[in-house]
Amino acid sequence: MEPIIKIHPTTTLIGKSQAMTFANDLSVAMWQSFMPRRHEISNRPGEELYSVQVYPENFDFGLHTSFTKWATVPVSEGTPIPEGMEMLVIPEGLYAVFLYKGIPADAEPFFRYIFGEWLPTSGYSLDHRPQFEILGSKYKHNDPTSEEEVWIPIKTL
Repeated sequence: MEPIIKIHPTTTLIGKSQAMTFANDLSVAMWQSFMPRRHEISNRPGEELYSVQVYPENFDFGLHTSFTKWATVPVSEGTPIPEGMEMLVIPEGLYAVFLYKGIPADAEPFFRYIFGEWLPTSGYSLDHRPQFEILGSKYKHNDPTSEEEVWIPIKTL
């Protein structure tokens, strides 16, 4: 499972965020509150959804370490922000893009491979920028045939 190395452009997103930990994952509730309201967001270039994780500096990926997760859609710059939502800008940067097939509950070995095997031998290191998944036309909520792109921020060693 080799990634494609890409530069992701600066992207403006609008959506909802929630502080959480891996042990206290509030993703489902956050997405359930966002999805019925996503159509309130104008100037969307497509139907893609972005699931974004913003980790603090030197994040240890521990079960009880807090981070911020976002349920968002990309928008054009200057798009009005609906009440109760926020804007997040992902800066341009280099990413390793992996394709994940399956349900979220089965993703642990996939991420263990990325961070435990691929990254240490890749010639790259993890960069401190948002990590995200793009949920496009092949994404099917909780379906084993679902596909999504996983974007890991990297920099050269």
